[in-house]
Amino acid sequence: MYAVFKRELFSLLNSLMAYITIGVFLLASGLLLWFFPDTSILEYGYAELSSFFNLAPFLFLFLIPAITMRSFAEERREGTYILLATRPLTDWQIIGAKYLACFVLVLFALIPTLIYCYSISQLALPKGNIDTGAIIGSYLGLLLLGASFLSVGIFASSITKNQVVAFAIAVFLCFIAYSGFDAMSQIFGFRAIENILLSLSVNEHYQSISRGVLDTRDLVYFLTFIMVFLGLTKLTIGGRKW
Repeated sequence: MYAVFKRELFSLLNSLMAYITIGVFLLASGLLLWFFPDTSILEYGYAELSSFFNLAPFLFLFLIPAITMRSFAEERREGTYILLATRPLTDWQIIGAKYLACFVLVLFALIPTLIYCYSISQLALPKGNIDTGAIIGSYLGLLLLGASFLSVGIFASSITKNQVVAFAIAVFLCFIAYSGFDAMSQIFGFRAIENILLSLSVNEHYQSISRGVLDTRDLVYFLTFIMVFLGLTKLTIGGRKW
């Protein structure tokens, strides 16, 4: 499994697409946070990163599918999955190795954003007067959100040979999971149905963790969400004759 993980990670790091995707993510977040007046921290006037953590999920909607779209789709297109499947590895080990490699790349994309924390700490009056707990909670929520979107992207890549189709499916499913249930909850007039739909919304649980409150229900939700889509991936690749 480690050999597959290392192979997948180096394959991603040697891919120009990964650097372009991460570069676009960092450029977009930097412009939105510091230059565009409507979302600029400087215009907002408060030493906090709430605007970044509100914008990051929408950037993740495109960043993560772009990272995961080649995971299984490229293997299917080039016919290399047959060689991988003949190794003494289970389907779960193959899925786990690819998933972890993509997760490491997401970490690489988030690490440069820590400079935003230092920047607002220096801009605060007095210096260092920031809500560290909320920032840590928001980064944890962002990691769980990214991990959830990765599981969706891995699943989307496993059902098609075309990377562009895998990207489009992943973006659609991630958008529905993040915003779709919130929108549907506003349609029904029944409070019970609204609560059920909100409990299924990724955004609802992400916002809960971003407040700096670590609730086990949110952790269970994200872990369940990840395992459901990884389980669907297992069913997809396990039931197909490559």
